[in-house]
Amino acid sequence: MQALDRTAFTDALLAQGERYWDKHPFNVRLQAGGCTPEEVRTWVANRWYYQSRLSQKNAAIIANCPVPEIRVRWVQRLSFQDEGGLADWLVLVKAVGLTPEDIAQPLLGVRFAVDAYVQFCKSNSWVIGAAAALTELFAPDHMADRVKAWRTHYPWIAEEGYAYFENRIPVVRSDSAYTLDLVADHCLTRQDQEAAIAALRFKCDVLWAMTDAIEHAGFRR
Repeated sequence: MQALDRTAFTDALLAQGERYWDKHPFNVRLQAGGCTPEEVRTWVANRWYYQSRLSQKNAAIIANCPVPEIRVRWVQRLSFQDEGGLADWLVLVKAVGLTPEDIAQPLLGVRFAVDAYVQFCKSNSWVIGAAAALTELFAPDHMADRVKAWRTHYPWIAEEGYAYFENRIPVVRSDSAYTLDLVADHCLTRQDQEAAIAALRFKCDVLWAMTDAIEHAGFRR
């Protein structure tokens, strides 16, 4: 098959936003203020496991990449997460009334989905791992909407809890634009393009599966 031109390829990647977890029924209810405090805490607690594994995922992409300048650029993600992102998420944990002990054991479905994502990035080429990370294309506006909605609907959450999202939004806008160009520059055959689209679809499925687990299992202290 003939390779897609750059515009058609990027459009195909962007189209995967229809599978993003902002459309999951639980997330729709969460954004609309329909969740109980315990449900909000369940979401925060289980998202911690995802946050705690992002640097492993990024390290796998770096380890698989033979291009020094790409490794140097990608390592910034490790710095953001390990030098601030994780600490900011723990502030959110406290802001919703949880302790570090409360987040130590994620739901099994969440653990399975996140571990599958990390393993995917370890076992595939760096550019396919980068393509899977392109869910960040859909994240900034959704995070901004989350902060606005939560402040309106969940006033019991301490204000300092929003630091992670507010710090992450400008960073992820820059990261997503860089990654989209990177994937478009390096996926030049139709086979590689289809693999990249499938990788992004897989990542959307990971996030959806996490939300399924959160929706269907009660919060366990």
